[in-house]
Amino acid sequence: MYKQCLCLFLEGDAGRPGNPGKLGQKGRLGIVGKAGRRGLKGVLGAPGLAGVRGTKGDTGDVGEAGAMGGCSCGSRARSAFSVAVTKSYPKERMPIRFNRILMNEGDHYNASSGKFVCAIPGVYYFTYDINLANKHLAIGLVHNGQYKIRTFDANTGNNDVASGSTILRLKKDDQVWLQIFYAEQNGLFFDPYWTDSLFTGFLIYANQDFDEEGLRAEEGSR
Repeated sequence: MYKQCLCLFLEGDAGRPGNPGKLGQKGRLGIVGKAGRRGLKGVLGAPGLAGVRGTKGDTGDVGEAGAMGGCSCGSRARSAFSVAVTKSYPKERMPIRFNRILMNEGDHYNASSGKFVCAIPGVYYFTYDINLANKHLAIGLVHNGQYKIRTFDANTGNNDVASGSTILRLKKDDQVWLQIFYAEQNGLFFDPYWTDSLFTGFLIYANQDFDEEGLRAEEGSR
């Protein structure tokens, strides 16, 4: 006869945690993933420090000879005159007419009026040498109606020479001339055989903005 046994399984309390297990073996290398999308442009960084100066390079090869330069010697603006009188004792406070032309480059001196008329704006040099006899001489250089220099020479009973010179900056159409500035002091003397009185002027340099081609066209239309 077999005996029947009744077994009852009762749930007990949870056991204490076990000790950590040992580190497992390294797994195999996985497949390379797909490339990610391009990121946004970063903020501009600060300039870096200057590098050290490099060593001097080797001398380069000699270059080819350049074309021969041109010459502009004959194209420079020119204005010059030198004139003499043919009559003694001119009227006071009137332009003295130096009507014997020694040189008149550009025809800028007008012998009929006794005036130099500026056609080329720039800086000019003017000078005069005046013979006097029998009277005192009071002569001045005039620019557009204003005296720029004056010269007085007293008659001492002998022939004498009065002279003066200056530099002026002139604009186009400015006028320059000589005249007696004091009554009865007009001792300018002329003798065709042994004495001359001269008035001379010339351009030192033209203004940088001077249009030389325009002047040539203007003179060609006269």
